[in-house]
Amino acid sequence: MSEFQDAYSPMQKFSAAAALRTRRQFLQVTGAALTGMALSSCRRRFSDVQGGQAAVGTAGSATDTLHVYAWAGYFDDELLNSFREATGFRVIADIFDSNETMLAKMQAGGGSQYSIIYPSDYMVQQMVEMGMLQPLDKSKIEGKDALLSRFANPGYDPNNAHSVPANWGTTGLIYNPKLLSPAPQDWNDLWTNQRKISRRLTLFNDVREVMGATLRSLGHSYNTTNPEEIEAAYQKLLKLKPAIASFTTDGWRDLILSGDLMVAMAYSSDAIAVIAESPDLKYVIPASGSSLWVDTMAIPKTAPNPEAAYAWINFMLSPENAAKTSERLKLATAVKAAIDLLPAALRNDPSLFPTEAIINKCEGIAPVGDAAELYDRYWTQLTSL
Repeated sequence: MSEFQDAYSPMQKFSAAAALRTRRQFLQVTGAALTGMALSSCRRRFSDVQGGQAAVGTAGSATDTLHVYAWAGYFDDELLNSFREATGFRVIADIFDSNETMLAKMQAGGGSQYSIIYPSDYMVQQMVEMGMLQPLDKSKIEGKDALLSRFANPGYDPNNAHSVPANWGTTGLIYNPKLLSPAPQDWNDLWTNQRKISRRLTLFNDVREVMGATLRSLGHSYNTTNPEEIEAAYQKLLKLKPAIASFTTDGWRDLILSGDLMVAMAYSSDAIAVIAESPDLKYVIPASGSSLWVDTMAIPKTAPNPEAAYAWINFMLSPENAAKTSERLKLATAVKAAIDLLPAALRNDPSLFPTEAIINKCEGIAPVGDAAELYDRYWTQLTSL
């Protein structure tokens, strides 16, 4: 795969004071133990993961233990056992369902529990401004130069001063080609095929993703602060609203597997997991561009075990470890040498590793300052109709 250019716009320089809605929502975990339990068809969901076994407990600060706070689907037994064998550190991982949930817990004292957290791109920017993340000691990081050039100096964290990219992906459309023909190629196809897909379409329950996709279909930035452009996106969504079965970030999975849905907005990582269960389904990144998200590894200022945190970062930056994790969990790694080690079928999968031409049309969702209130007002009007 060729390296790609920085997809972040200058809008990322705006203040992150206004909280953004979540990039990704996961259903709350209701079960406790996962040992011996089949994994979910969408993405693996863990309560707590301890040295390769699910466990329930309170995070502590033992010197031989690393407490991690991350998204679901980023761990499995092999990863945790391999890390323990290589470093001697036992891992206990807690799962959050949104950046905002993570931030709230950290503000409530979680920063004294976790030594590694996985904030997304825009949340890194916000937490740096809030003084919640340690500046990274680059002398302690091995393989920091092994990243794809796109990640060497990201707009949300210049020079990766406080974070290291872990996994990344796109937002697009998952569809059933047996039910929907011709296949959608761009966001505008939702409007073109509105009658055909009526009530068999879902979009995210996420103002910035849905408004951003619509803005992109109009030729505007996901991160525009222009009131006229934002209103134009709202008016266009009003026309599509009768065809939308629901706004849901997770609820589309079973419905598209059963054939009740023809097309759904989806994150690439979730779409790939669902397609593994039903290979007839397809995922497409809209030709006009989409959102590009990045989840990172960062160390809170009050981390109880920084030594273990750096050991984790170094382990995850190892090309061999990154490749194995990417292959098992179907996550796009930011380590260039790891991509070269992947099986050709995975390395050349455009859903996991889009072409440079597509990536160059994508944008990271960035803070929009006071315009966030305008986005929220239109979203409330749209979803309450």
